[in-house]
Amino acid sequence: MAATSLLSLSLPKPTILVPKSTASIATPSVTNPETLEQKFGRKGIRFTETDDGASFAELTVRNGSSLKLQLNNAHVTSYTPKVYWKDDGFEEVLYTTSSGAKGGIGLVIDDVSDDSKTKSKSSTGVDLSEWVVKDADADSIDAVQVELSCTTSGTLDITYVISLYALSMATAVIVKNNGRKPVNLKTAILSHLKFKNRGGTAVDGLKGSSYCTHPPLSSPFELLSPSEALKPEDPSWFSFGWEPEKKVGVWSVQDVPITILKNKLSRVYGTPLEERLKEFYNTIPSKYETLDQGRELFFRVIRIGFEDIYLSSPGSFSEKYGKGYFICTGPASLLSPITIEPGEEWRGAQVIEHDNL
Repeated sequence: MAATSLLSLSLPKPTILVPKSTASIATPSVTNPETLEQKFGRKGIRFTETDDGASFAELTVRNGSSLKLQLNNAHVTSYTPKVYWKDDGFEEVLYTTSSGAKGGIGLVIDDVSDDSKTKSKSSTGVDLSEWVVKDADADSIDAVQVELSCTTSGTLDITYVISLYALSMATAVIVKNNGRKPVNLKTAILSHLKFKNRGGTAVDGLKGSSYCTHPPLSSPFELLSPSEALKPEDPSWFSFGWEPEKKVGVWSVQDVPITILKNKLSRVYGTPLEERLKEFYNTIPSKYETLDQGRELFFRVIRIGFEDIYLSSPGSFSEKYGKGYFICTGPASLLSPITIEPGEEWRGAQVIEHDNL
């Protein structure tokens, strides 16, 4: 799957979706599930409504892999790919609370632009609370996608495209600045991934990368708040070789290929800002793999357009959500804000793919 196909908001063949123009966003938008089904429903894409009035898009491809998207807040609450050859060989990848309101995959954007009145730098979460369906399409039933547009983001024109394929899913975002001044944004696509047990949770592929302790961006979908993510925990009696995480802002270089996520941590992997001033410097990998030893599954997380990688594990804090274990990870731009000039746009994406079959 080519990165260009994601960022152009098109399926592998043929080119189907085209980002909407700013003018089109002012047109009336469809929100009723029955009307959505009539206008955008097709094989592999179905629109439903729960008893409490929440609207969802349910995406399915030929091999049975499926994805569930809550429409009003662009929250991916389920991704269940086919990972075994047997008929019922599907596994849920995302970790959510019993209500489905927390966890899953969510887009987060903070505006950290200079405040011209106070001459200080403020940090304000961009209002991503209301979204509408702008388009949907499918390439046969091997690839399906839904395009959403945010209606509460002010002068930022934000398009979010969620795509499902036989062996992967992708979330791609385009942010256009329709205002008169540049904007500085910190952003991330944060995925809460499910694991069978705490001791068998790890990621591979970050050896040689620089990292430091760092909180996540605050999100309506968070399982751990930024302060909870940084709160230290006491190691268990059997945590041989365990070392406490360093203080926020203290940099280290990972010298082992596998990052064990049994204990609590909250990190950003990226290039320190002072290093970026040099003519040549090392960058972090564009992809890494999550390892679920309990289910013998792995998933590859691919970063496109973002500068950093966020990674956290809850340690014993996961117990307040019951059985099972999870991590929070995804592409991010946290260390240095993304600057978007008036009339310009920025694009980023995350792909989660697997070779378990």
